[in-house]
Amino acid sequence: MSTDTVTAPEDRTAAPVEHLDVLIVGAGISGIGAGRYLTAELPGKEFAILEARADLGGTWDLFRYPGIRSDSDLHTFGYAFKPWREKESIADAPQILSYLRETVRENGLRDRIRYHHRVLDASWSTADARWSVRVERADTGEQFTPTCDWLFCAMGYYRYDQGFTPEFEGLERFTGTVVHPQHWPEDLDHTGKRVLVIGSGATAVTLVPAMAKRARQVTMLQRTPTYIMPVPRRDHIANLLRRLLGDERGYALARRKNIAQQYAIWSFCQRHPKAARRIIRWVNARQLPKGYPVDEHFSPPYDPWDQRLCAVPNGDLFKAIRGGRAAVVTDRIRTFTERGVLLESGRELEADIVVTATGLNVQAFGGIPMSVDGEPVRLAETVAYKGMMLSGVPNFAYAIGYTNSSWTLKIGLLCEHFCRLLAHMERRGHRICRPEVADPAMPTRPFLDFTAGYILRAVDGLPRQGDRAPWQTSTSYRDDSRMLGTGQVTDRELHFS
Repeated sequence: MSTDTVTAPEDRTAAPVEHLDVLIVGAGISGIGAGRYLTAELPGKEFAILEARADLGGTWDLFRYPGIRSDSDLHTFGYAFKPWREKESIADAPQILSYLRETVRENGLRDRIRYHHRVLDASWSTADARWSVRVERADTGEQFTPTCDWLFCAMGYYRYDQGFTPEFEGLERFTGTVVHPQHWPEDLDHTGKRVLVIGSGATAVTLVPAMAKRARQVTMLQRTPTYIMPVPRRDHIANLLRRLLGDERGYALARRKNIAQQYAIWSFCQRHPKAARRIIRWVNARQLPKGYPVDEHFSPPYDPWDQRLCAVPNGDLFKAIRGGRAAVVTDRIRTFTERGVLLESGRELEADIVVTATGLNVQAFGGIPMSVDGEPVRLAETVAYKGMMLSGVPNFAYAIGYTNSSWTLKIGLLCEHFCRLLAHMERRGHRICRPEVADPAMPTRPFLDFTAGYILRAVDGLPRQGDRAPWQTSTSYRDDSRMLGTGQVTDRELHFS
């Protein structure tokens, strides 16, 4: 690790400023993955991982609500370089955290991660060919400004300090407990209580069956239904392959199987949405009690994969409904009352605990203000390059995974591509790398071309994407394998100096 001494004219004893080749922001699944690829592919590079929180894991350490688990199988959500050895393919948060801690330990990343380090802002200087990153110690308040050749943002796109809760009329009248899943109290006991979960996304369908095990009754209140599909918690074929072929080869083959399976399902839904809708309805009807109003509660107005499908392991949500411990209500809230909520239909739902599983707030790159040569970076005026860099922003990369498949599939590809890009620059003696759109008339569309509410609320503050490579943000692992995995790191719209 090198240091450069910056000395002001009036002070010739200024403290040295730490300089790194790469500064990674975020110690979740993306940041840990980036650190491992740098360690393996470019062992001579000096890097650090800054984490604002007290522990690693990102989402999997932040969220503590009952039943929290993955909604992707761990053979694809796990890293390509590290086999998933648990029997459960759909895993809970403690299992995923254990996997991430093993990855850190096995790849010598412990000393690379600096906890309680919050990035306040970052400024790029072309003259110096480096970033200056202002950092604050969350535990002490101390501030300092390390510099780096490359800034790598691995914070995903959720705001970690605040979830989304709509304005509910009369909420102050409710005498029970209101909690958002992002800020789950450790001492909240729902045993024997009436629980109302507002929402129908991945968090809600996880919470309902988990809380139904101890609650008196759990009701999921939704404005609009979501596509929900049962999936096996254990992948018996993957477990068999591991037993027959060993961890490494069995995992690799199971991973390829599941990648192909994910792609086939998504492609079928895109090409034959009406048929996909009928199949999902048929599966739901078989899981629910006879005569259940499937179309009212499980038939969304949009096509499958216009928004993400929710997976329920072993059909646990449907089991809770069949057992009478959980119920679904599709309606709108008129107002909160002292005892619960009054719906537009006139029905009142009484509750002791209300869980507002109403979504998350999107925040690109952790909301870190960035500037280039003194000019602020306005994200909405930038265009994403290969889904990993931004037009006009030098030596900056980010890690955002798939929305229609396992997040980590894309993280691995772009981390490999990033390492190949750095190796190319080192061989050629380049210090600066900046994507620039060659055609200023190129049409653009939202960076995350997804109709989920949490995306639509933030779309105006996000980068754009183009209508052609390399400015399209691909959602296809097959296409990205060619572009990021084996494709050239150079093209006419990536400029070096």
